[in-house]
Amino acid sequence: MKKLINSPDSVIADALKGIEASDDNVRIDHDNRVIYRREAKDSGKVALISGGGSGHEPMHGGFVGLGMLDAACAGEMFTSPTPDQMLAATTEVDNGAGVLHIVKNYTGDVMNFEMAAEMAVDAGVKVETVLVADDVAVEDSTWTAGRRGVGTTVLLEKIVGAAAEEGLDLAAVKELAERVTANGRSMGMALTSCTVPAAGKPTFDLPEDQMEIGIGIHGEPGRHREPIADAKSIAKQLVDPILHDHDFTGAPVIAMLNGMGGTPLIELYLMYGEVVALLEEAGVKVERNLVGNYITSLDMAGCSLTLLRADDDMIRHWDAPVRTAGLRWGL
Repeated sequence: MKKLINSPDSVIADALKGIEASDDNVRIDHDNRVIYRREAKDSGKVALISGGGSGHEPMHGGFVGLGMLDAACAGEMFTSPTPDQMLAATTEVDNGAGVLHIVKNYTGDVMNFEMAAEMAVDAGVKVETVLVADDVAVEDSTWTAGRRGVGTTVLLEKIVGAAAEEGLDLAAVKELAERVTANGRSMGMALTSCTVPAAGKPTFDLPEDQMEIGIGIHGEPGRHREPIADAKSIAKQLVDPILHDHDFTGAPVIAMLNGMGGTPLIELYLMYGEVVALLEEAGVKVERNLVGNYITSLDMAGCSLTLLRADDDMIRHWDAPVRTAGLRWGL
């Protein structure tokens, strides 16, 4: 294992120090491992919290700031944050208008966020929850009951973050979040596994001439394994299952071609070109896009595709100003 670390035991604590040193838009509670927006929202605006296991950067900590999250809880590597972490974040960011928890559909995340929400409600905070379950690869897999929550989480945090910034109330923010989750779908693939520092070896063995189709963000194996193909063929294996699962025609679409952490940008751009060509053939019109590393799996080589069937309201909130480490425009 070759990694730029001091010790497997201190990776997350050390990374949080680096985040704090690099990003003037955030402050960090190192005891609870919570990344907060430095300048709090105005009183009376809904606050947004998310979180998850570390190793998926920039999600979630890189999306804390103006126009997105108010706080992000950093769990252990590929492990849900604890209820105490999320309770601390929830009570800290509440401005009197309530808090929306954005939860990816993994068993630990769902359970711990639910416990934190119950404790926050007992403390007098209004809490609502939206569950992201957008991965079309599998219905049930390691760490989850039902579809995994993956790339749509990033798009949701941007769109709903803008709505909360605008001043929508908690019910309206949750309704918008549920519309996003209902219309987002994702599919991923890998050329290599990833190596968790504490393990010191790849999560699964993938021969040099093989690729994994339908992987998860925690290094879970996918739907099936097959010989490596060209980019055009791989793009088709990402696009087809998504289009089979949901109708993306007749509406503006936001597309994200996401790197898993170990793929160079030139390959991601190449893949995006193949994806767009297939979508155009299918009558799907991409209005907005992201290409890059937004929800990663440590050093895994591969990519994922997320499509969101949007509406004018979602596009407007997508275009609204944002200032975070991971996304920044309109300012």
